[in-house]
Amino acid sequence: MSIEVTNVSKLYGTQKALDGVSFNVKKGEIVGFLGPNGAGKSTMMKIISCFLPQSSGSVKVCGHDVETDSMKVRSLVGYLPESNPLYYDMYIKEYLEFVCGIYALPNPKQQVEKMIAVTGLELEQHKQIGQLSKGYKQRVGIAQALIHDPQVLILDEPTSGLDPNQLIGIRSLIKELGKEKTVLFSSHIMQEVEAVSDRIIIINKGKLVADQKVGASSALKKQVVLVEFDSEIDVTKFKIIPSVDSIAKLNDGKYQFVGKQDADLRKEVSRKAQELDVLVLGMTVVDQKLEDVFQELTSKR
Repeated sequence: MSIEVTNVSKLYGTQKALDGVSFNVKKGEIVGFLGPNGAGKSTMMKIISCFLPQSSGSVKVCGHDVETDSMKVRSLVGYLPESNPLYYDMYIKEYLEFVCGIYALPNPKQQVEKMIAVTGLELEQHKQIGQLSKGYKQRVGIAQALIHDPQVLILDEPTSGLDPNQLIGIRSLIKELGKEKTVLFSSHIMQEVEAVSDRIIIINKGKLVADQKVGASSALKKQVVLVEFDSEIDVTKFKIIPSVDSIAKLNDGKYQFVGKQDADLRKEVSRKAQELDVLVLGMTVVDQKLEDVFQELTSKR
């Protein structure tokens, strides 16, 4: 495993920012790390990156403990904080050479040229960082996180504040990096997470509430079917269907059935309607979005 988080908690005084969080990230995975503001995402990323100690539990990166072998972990992790602290008065090459010096890397000029090419900074490489757009500043931040060739990349809100074109560029870069690195990144843009990630982890109020693969068959997503009947139905009689989680009557007279992803909800609703002598006029399957899943998991806890 590239990242092993076991029963990690973090206290700030009496406030519990993380509460017994456990998850693993395999080598070569791109994992989207989601949660509302204040859920504990940045705290978890800082612990993995050795910027903060946990209060309890353990974290290992490529088999090395973040507490007992932190210097080794730092050499294996590339970290882009949410704030992306850069020296605006420095030129891009100057700044990246400075980072090379921190890691005592051999052939710093060669490594800087490589990172400029990897992150698409060729056209801007002679500028001061303060002259760059937000998107290019993010690329400089990713370049500094990559410059020592880490095995694990931790990116905290790498696309925050970017315009659509910049977002697509950073998204493509993350996907490319995921071919060789293990990537854990946080974001509030659900389409981005679905487009880039192999897996998503959701935390809320310091607790892990979901950990599933991304895709249409994801166990996170439920089956949603809109059903039109020839008359008003007794909802309680349909709620006894084992695969049905909820039923809601919509303004247009249709009923929204939400059920388990692995069930054939249309067949079961049709069977129950026939049993109750109710005519089904039409059914429409609705693709549940990740935003809906996220809201459901984080708004009721």
